[in-house]
Order: sequence, then C-alpha cells, then structure tokens
Amino acid sequence: MAKSGAAEGAALADRRTAEELKKELRRLMKAIVEDDEGRAETYEDAGRVIAALRELRTGSGTGIPGGKGSPSDQKVKYQQRSEKKATSAIESPVSTPASVSVPKHFFCPLSSAIMRDPVVLATGETYDRAYIQEWLSSGNRTCPQTQQVLSNTILTPNHLVRNMISQWCADHGVDLRPPENPDTEGLITFSERRVFSTLLTDLSSPSAIDRKQAVKSLRQLTKRSRSFRALVGEDTTAISQLLSILSAAGADLELREDAVTALLNLSIHDANKKRIGESNGVSLLIQSMNSGGTMNTQGNAAAALFTLSALDSNKVKIGELGAMSPLIDLFETGSTAAKKDAASAIFNLCMLNENKVRAVKAGAVDACIAEIASSSSTIMDESLALLALLSGYQEAAEEVADGGGVPLLLKILREGGSAKNVENAVVVLYAVCSGVRRKLMEVGEEETMNGTISKLASGGTSRAMRKAAGILEKLKRVMHSTHYSC
Repeated sequence: MAKSGAAEGAALADRRTAEELKKELRRLMKAIVEDDEGRAETYEDAGRVIAALRELRTGSGTGIPGGKGSPSDQKVKYQQRSEKKATSAIESPVSTPASVSVPKHFFCPLSSAIMRDPVVLATGETYDRAYIQEWLSSGNRTCPQTQQVLSNTILTPNHLVRNMISQWCADHGVDLRPPENPDTEGLITFSERRVFSTLLTDLSSPSAIDRKQAVKSLRQLTKRSRSFRALVGEDTTAISQLLSILSAAGADLELREDAVTALLNLSIHDANKKRIGESNGVSLLIQSMNSGGTMNTQGNAAAALFTLSALDSNKVKIGELGAMSPLIDLFETGSTAAKKDAASAIFNLCMLNENKVRAVKAGAVDACIAEIASSSSTIMDESLALLALLSGYQEAAEEVADGGGVPLLLKILREGGSAKNVENAVVVLYAVCSGVRRKLMEVGEEETMNGTISKLASGGTSRAMRKAAGILEKLKRVMHSTHYSC
C-alpha cells in the first residue's frame, strides 16, 4: 500500500536536511513554472517535499514560520525583544473552526496568515503576494527568509500551493475572506504588530533612554513602511505618547528632530492627518519651527504642516494657530530644502482665503520679491507660484507694486524662462494692472519699447496668453482715455 503524504514526508525528513529539501523544492517549483503541460508526478513530488519540510519544522519546534530578517537594525532589535515577550499563539485573520489545525506551510512567513495569493520569489521561497510586494515596494532587495540578495524581483504564482490551500479550505469549511482594507490593514504583518507592541511599551517607559530610543526607532520604522504608519494610527495612544515626548523634549535637539520627523512620516497616512490635526500636534510643530531646533527639525516640521494641510479642517487650524510667521521666516532664512518645504506649506495653506490674508500680513509678498530679485535664489519657481496665488488679494497686488516687483516681473517676461514661471509672472502682473492702475504706464513703456506683452499674447501657455491679452486691453483703454482727455 502506498504511504500517505505525511508518512512519506516523515520518512524523507529523516534522511535529508532542511537545506537539501529546500533545494529540491526550488528545483521542482522551477520545473512546474517552466513546464506548460505540468507533469502530475512533479506536483506530487513537491507535495512530499513540503510535507518533509513541515515534519522537520514541527520536530525542531520552530512553530509557525516567521521572517529571519527585517529592513532595519531597529526593527530587528524590537522584533527580538517582542518575541521574548510574546505569550499567546498566533491568530490568523482567516476564519477557521477551533478544532482545525492549519498546515504550517500554508502560512505566509511575513504575515503569519494563510496565503491568499502565494507567489515564489527568486530564491524559491513562497510568500503571499500583497506582503512580499509591500516588502519590495519599501526598497528591500533581499529575501525575508534567507536574507539572500535577489537576482530579480519577479513574483511567480505558486499554483501548487494555491491549489493545495484552496482544496484544504474547501474540505474544512474555512472561509478565506479578503482583508477589509487591502491598502492598509490588510498589509500589516503579525511581526509588525509584535514590534509595535514593544515599541508602544517603551514610549511610555519611565526610562528617558528607552523613550528616546523608541522615538528614534519609530522615526525609522515609519519612514518607508506605509503599513507601519497605518498600524501606529490604529492605536489611540501611540500618537498622543509621541506628542507628549515632543512636548517635553526641551533642549534635547536630537530627540526633538526624531519626534518631529516621526510625526512627518505618520502624517503621510491619510487617517493620521485627522488624528494629528485634532490633537496638539499642530501647535507642537509650530513651536518646533520657533524653538531654535536643527534645520532638519524646522524643515520637517514645515513639511509635516504641508502634509497635514491636505485636510481643509487642518488648513483652518494651522492658520489660526499662527503658523504663517515661522513658515515665512523659514522661507527667508532656511536651507534650500527647508525653504522648499516652507514654500509648499504656505502655498497649500493659502488655498484658503483667510490664510492668504495672514500670509500677506506676515510678509510673504516681500519674501517672494526678495527671492525673485536674488540672482542666487534656489526657490525662484516656488516664489513665483506663491506670488501668483497671493496676487488675487488686493493688498498683495499693492505690495508687489510698492515693493519694486513690476520691473522684476517685466524682466522675466522679456528674457523668458520656463513656461510656468513666465505664466506666473504675467498672472501677477495682470493682478497689479487690475488693482494698481498707476503701474499701467510702466507696463505700457515696456510694451512700446520691446513689445513684451504682445509677444506673450501670441505665444505662451493658454493662461499666459489670456492674461497678456487682458493687460493689452487695459493698456488700450488707458491710451484711449488719455487721447480723449487731451
């Protein structure tokens, strides 16, 4: 009588090492993938090898497989610590009867859940597609199980394992339902939850050293993993604990920078924008621009305000709490990166009319004109875009006229440049001509001498051409009025 798959697997496991079995499984999987017809014996052989591997793992007490590595040293540290603390069995999100034991090779090493779409990596290891794709999308180029550098990132469907899982689920009445939110929660691995649990404990630790290390780790873990950003947001206390640490950071510039950067990373996740906005996170970010922290801290605080301002409710709150003045200070005096972050934040906030008023009163127009006038400006594009946005406000147009902005705008139109910069320059000039009519004569002299506006009216972006034509129409009316008055 033929042996059962489990019995054959046990006999095979006695004779061969795990490494030999894995090598054999890779060979069989390659044969299955490359052979279009697919020999039945190959599938059976692969099943026996998988059973043997299962026997080895069960015998050695490895339990449900989990990843051996992680993207960062910090994650390894917290994973090791959390594994020591773990006391409960792994629970799969798949609905299974209590009496049913799930074959261990059905679990994804990354998620510790039954695989819905098993795929084979270049190393021959099998993972659930969503989880290994997230791993690769986060910039990793090694196999989570073997730590081997990948020769390619091609994911090959593992039809054998998929069919085995489907048949097993059907035989045991297991509901392999899809995740409720595949973009976030569906990609949060069990390993990440364990790491986060330990991290959360350290954030509230009485030890200042533990808290500081936890914030640094949180900064690193949320930098590239969107699933971890979502995981932190799930907890009702995590963000508040981080904000509490930031509030008490005092003169510890390193801790302040790590906390602000972690907030920036967390704010990328849409659900976290509201959570941070409803807390005291906005006021702490504004304080971080005012407190004399590192330039990275100030720039990242501005970047976080930019990200949070995607919500209109946050635009209102950020403006009301006085963010404009420190943002404009950073726009004027920061590093190139910090200036760009500040410009982006100011621009986004000024989509709200009341924030335009705040920006103009805080000196945004003069700051933009100074950048446009500077031959060494690194944020010319941003300055013109922001000035174009603000120029619809009458007081902003008057400040451009009084602050020497018209000659600078005419120079840009005369000498040319990027199409977007020319467009923004003529938008501002049109607003000045509409609101400050005394400047029409200066613009008219430029048109008479160089035909600058006429050239733009006949060649440029559609918006630039419309604004140039509008200026020409205003010049014509002034000349007509002057002719009759004479």
